Amino acid sequence: MKVVAILQARMSSTRLLGKVLKTASGRTMLDRMVERVRKAATVDEVVVATTSDPSDDAIVRACHKYGVEVFRGNRQDVLDRYYQAARLYRAEVIVRLTGDCPLIDPLLIDEVVTALIVNKADFTCNRLPPPFPRTYPIGLDVEACTFAAIENAWQHATQKHEREHVLPYLYAEPGGFNVLQLNYTQDLGHLRWTLDTPEDLLLLRRIYRHFHGRNDFSWLDVLQLQREQPAMFEVNAQVKHKTYLDSESVK
Repeated sequence: MKVVAILQARMSSTRLLGKVLKTASGRTMLDRMVERVRKAATVDEVVVATTSDPSDDAIVRACHKYGVEVFRGNRQDVLDRYYQAARLYRAEVIVRLTGDCPLIDPLLIDEVVTALIVNKADFTCNRLPPPFPRTYPIGLDVEACTFAAIENAWQHATQKHEREHVLPYLYAEPGGFNVLQLNYTQDLGHLRWTLDTPEDLLLLRRIYRHFHGRNDFSWLDVLQLQREQPAMFEVNAQVKHKTYLDSESVK
């Protein structure tokens, strides 16, 4: 089965404009994330899915620089953007990733994809947005689904949040699809390692500085760092995480 990781990214994020091209230790967050995703053994191809808006020309130029495929589509209907990219690249399994997860771990991607295939599921993940429970830190988010599942969502999802957040149609209502969520052995869902606000950016820069600009550390290395130096992570602890019903048009 051809597994295509599709990473959504755009410059006009409301809480931190141009966040995916912000730098940490000399490299952009997008560059770091693409490198990490490429290390996943289960992923055959990586595609950045951005919008047709001229403001995202910078993302296209960056993708060309990094040698990664880029697809341009609808700005608000992100489900359509994913579906069209999946069709174009002949994906049989789609890994959905968002550009606000520069600490993404390739081993977590492999676990989610393997669970999808082994269990013949329609949709697997290692987290769901609030109000659903999660055990992995915010910023390690991986979702995977079959092409048949995303096509079903594309054909039938009608609510605004279903189109903007891509896959809620598959998991929001129980019983419709074979859904599997992977959980960690501890509840770490309150930890925030994502990139959505200036406070998040400050933390991520501190983390990369601690690892001397390297990009090969694991999420467990970050967890150990937080346990050893908790004060470093207090900078964004009060940031409220958005739910799957929140729109990007709302700060």
